[in-house]
Amino acid sequence: MRTIWKGSLTFGLVNVPVKVYSATEDHDVSLHQVHDADGGRIRYKRVCEICGETVAYSEIDRAYQDETQTVVLTKEDLESLPAERSREIDVVEFVPSDQVDLLTLDKAYYLEPDSTSPKAYVLLRKTLEATDRTAIVRFTLRQKTRLAALRVRGDVLVLQTLLWADEVREADFPALQEDVTISDKELELSASLVDGFSADFDPNAFVDEYQVELRTLIDAKIEKGEAFETEETFAPAEKGGEVIDLMEALRASVEKSKAARAAASEKGDAGGAARDAG
Repeated sequence: MRTIWKGSLTFGLVNVPVKVYSATEDHDVSLHQVHDADGGRIRYKRVCEICGETVAYSEIDRAYQDETQTVVLTKEDLESLPAERSREIDVVEFVPSDQVDLLTLDKAYYLEPDSTSPKAYVLLRKTLEATDRTAIVRFTLRQKTRLAALRVRGDVLVLQTLLWADEVREADFPALQEDVTISDKELELSASLVDGFSADFDPNAFVDEYQVELRTLIDAKIEKGEAFETEETFAPAEKGGEVIDLMEALRASVEKSKAARAAASEKGDAGGAARDAG
């Protein structure tokens, strides 16, 4: 795993140097956009609306715009903010773990001790376990102030960012305000159904069926010769090709793509004729 942030976890006079790693990763099969006519890769570019030039990511600043004016904020401006310069994860309070609403949990990170002795790290971990508390912390990552829950997972401290209170919508459904009568028999039968499906949760027992089926479909197309040569079909990206606005579809190997599809079609027709003859 690659370190994405380094700093110190602080509470009271205790300072725990840590390295931060993403605790999760996306397992989805990566898909690109292509032109349906020839399979050519569709790419996007960052284009200036004034001069029409493609702009490298290193030359891009941020801006705030209202109805009358635009304020440009350079990288130096943003880095000068006190919160951005801080390399501390500040513990603001310790709360009962059951008070952290699961709806507010967001991105998870692993914390690794970053000192010659992990004693302070282990002390905090054992304290959280013994008190059944979750630490609520505040820190700045990638130009955003984050609120997070610090908890224990096995032998590791896990930092899980929290949504801010105004980012969670209220569930206001008129149907839930109606009086509904549930009989004891209905409740008993429902509880019996729950009991029949009861089990200990094992996340390894579940798979992402869509991704499995997608991988099977891709393998089947490769087996049937419906794949293109990536080097020729997906033209290399231009230097500085960090992109946002759609500019143009890069040219691809049109003739080879058409030939490959035609060959696959002929192969399919030949197979169908053979089956009919049999």
